[in-house]
Amino acid sequence: MSTEAQIRANQQNAQHSTGPITGEGKAASCQNNFKYGLTGASFTVLDFEDQDEYDHVLCGLRFEHQPSTMTESILVEKMAQSYWLSKRALYLQDQCATDEELTLEQQQMDEPAVLSEVKTQKRFALFLRYQTTNDRAFHRCLADLLKLRAEKRRSRLDEAALSQRAEDAKKIGFESQQRHEAEQSRKAAAEKRKHELHEFAVLLAEAKLDHQFILNSNAKLASHAAAAGENCSLEAPKAA
Repeated sequence: MSTEAQIRANQQNAQHSTGPITGEGKAASCQNNFKYGLTGASFTVLDFEDQDEYDHVLCGLRFEHQPSTMTESILVEKMAQSYWLSKRALYLQDQCATDEELTLEQQQMDEPAVLSEVKTQKRFALFLRYQTTNDRAFHRCLADLLKLRAEKRRSRLDEAALSQRAEDAKKIGFESQQRHEAEQSRKAAAEKRKHELHEFAVLLAEAKLDHQFILNSNAKLASHAAAAGENCSLEAPKAA
């Protein structure tokens, strides 16, 4: 059991071990346990990897999928990172069998070969799990990107369909108006012809009446002339 003096000494010593205080110290401390870069929120290309190769992968994915929005750009970048981390995990799996660091560690610690083999198997299983996780992350981002594209395409098709329906309705309304105007024109023309035929019929009837009146008048004049001729022929012998 610790004495009071030991407890006070431990508390005083703890005041001198508060960790880094400055921003540079905290940033350096964050990298103390950064060995494989397979976990954590930040993605970094490690020293033994080729930054140009990663940039080539990212540019290739951007060229292939042509992201047009911020969300699409993020998904494409996550695809590149997931692919790169999966590739890193595969590389570390290959290193498990030939890692000289494990051999040196075994020699320094003088540990049994069985224990070293168990450590190698655990590391291999860990890297295999990271590979599988990042492969799934890659395909999940790809599926999300394709789903987003499909939703945008369906939205554009719906908008185009609505616009086409509105245009068709407008066209149908215009054609209906044209048909109505044409029907009104036909009715007006038919009414006009009917009125003209009526006027012609009236004029024809009046012409027939005038013609009949002339015929009757001529007949009366002829009758009067004949009667006057007869009277003249009868009066001539009497005068003689």
